Amino acid sequence: MSTHDHFAAHQLVHRWWFTYDEGRLDELAGLLADDCHLSSRTETGQHPHEEFIRSDCRGREAAMAWTREHRRHSPYPLRHHAANIHVTAERDGELDLESYLFVTQIVDRRPSTLSSGIVHLTLARTDSGYLIRRKDVVLDSIESAPFHQVDFVSDRQKSW
Repeated sequence: MSTHDHFAAHQLVHRWWFTYDEGRLDELAGLLADDCHLSSRTETGQHPHEEFIRSDCRGREAAMAWTREHRRHSPYPLRHHAANIHVTAERDGELDLESYLFVTQIVDRRPSTLSSGIVHLTLARTDSGYLIRRKDVVLDSIESAPFHQVDFVSDRQKSW
């Protein structure tokens, strides 16, 4: 039987994205463990805006410095939607999660897709609840194609 609170973990993920979108960065900092590691990139590293997307920050201070600058130059309204959140591993004091990410902005007064991707998270259980210890965002940047034609995933078919 799990000693982790999956509902609380899901709440933290949703709170992270909502708080980020709304620019409540002081509150956002409180959701990070002191020893956090936050990273972001595209799956190929070749996106025209890769320099803006890419991060690799260790520690709350460095992570928040990058986050503040990134949010400052990102649109508002901006809406991050975490979907299909699921637990991938449980350890005594940590919980690993994965989810899809779907991001919209407003263009011509209508929601418009900005990005999508996959998020890998490790949450640390503390006396006051969960904190984000690791957040790795991998944004989609390639054109969709038949599964077997996408080089970096085609080998998964071997086990089918």
